[in-house]
Amino acid sequence: MQYRQLGNSGMMIPSLMLGTATFAGSTKIFEQWGRTQLPEAKELIKICMDNGCNAFDTADCYSLGDSEIILGEALKDYKREEVFISTKTGMWMSDNPNDIGTSRAKILKSVDASLKRLQTDYIDLYHLHCYDAKTPHLEALQTLNDLIKLGKIRYFGVSNYSAWHLMKMLSVADSNNLQRPVVHQAYYSLAAREFENELMPLGIEEKIGTLVWSPLSGAMLSGKITRHEQNTQNSRLSTNGVWDVDREHLYNITDILESIKKQSGYTFAQISLAWVLSRPTISSLVIGATNATQLKENLKASDITLQTNQIEMLDKASQTKLPYPYWHQRFTVNHRDPYAVKRYE
Repeated sequence: MQYRQLGNSGMMIPSLMLGTATFAGSTKIFEQWGRTQLPEAKELIKICMDNGCNAFDTADCYSLGDSEIILGEALKDYKREEVFISTKTGMWMSDNPNDIGTSRAKILKSVDASLKRLQTDYIDLYHLHCYDAKTPHLEALQTLNDLIKLGKIRYFGVSNYSAWHLMKMLSVADSNNLQRPVVHQAYYSLAAREFENELMPLGIEEKIGTLVWSPLSGAMLSGKITRHEQNTQNSRLSTNGVWDVDREHLYNITDILESIKKQSGYTFAQISLAWVLSRPTISSLVIGATNATQLKENLKASDITLQTNQIEMLDKASQTKLPYPYWHQRFTVNHRDPYAVKRYE
């Protein structure tokens, strides 16, 4: 397992971490993703630990806290300093209007609840799960900095922010001499490359790392759907818990994945994960798994290096028409930046 820097911090984390949104499945939304209970969770976590993957990502809203409970119980088999725990707050937790967002009151309430469910004294990485337009950045940042001073969290990040929201937060942090978020957890895959338009350049410029959620686009890149095969039975793909991906665009990608699979022997998922790992700013990919075989295979992606021509084929197949102003910027892009030139060709 390769280890990478957590953004611009001094912390090193595995390039793959186990996402636990599939744990519990005790609400209507999350039961579509998975229903992993404690015995199965312990098995998956042992596989991760045996393969050098000691990082685990969850959120308070996953099954309304039940995912954190299962993860906390499963991690009791290991010393606290041996594992890296990432969790989040900000999503809806009840009908109470103060039980959503990232206000000081909400963050303080949420972090204590997560610590209790996870059975730990501190959280390694704490995310603001969503942008909250009603809470000033300064309020959230001061609260997170207070939590660092109290030892309840070690680092913090954000998730699902637009580039200007994140840049505004960085500006507020700098102007008030506060700790910055070290990472942004974002959706990015071969089938969804919008992240590259603004968030990736911002990450490069400001040294913000990226934790990628759903790097297989909700199993769309797992190999179960190709131009010639639709194997969705007993899969998340047979539910409403998947992301919308244009089928012709997907087939253009899976055609190339199939070709590379024949050349290399790697699976669709391994190739797709390795491609994301090859991109700038990536600190780690959050991968899900509902069974041991799937997890063992996907963890191998950390040690796969795709050939240059394979990456180029995947780049071309997954490229979509750039929205304005990015198509215009291809005429004036900074040619001292090799990645930018390649992106806008």
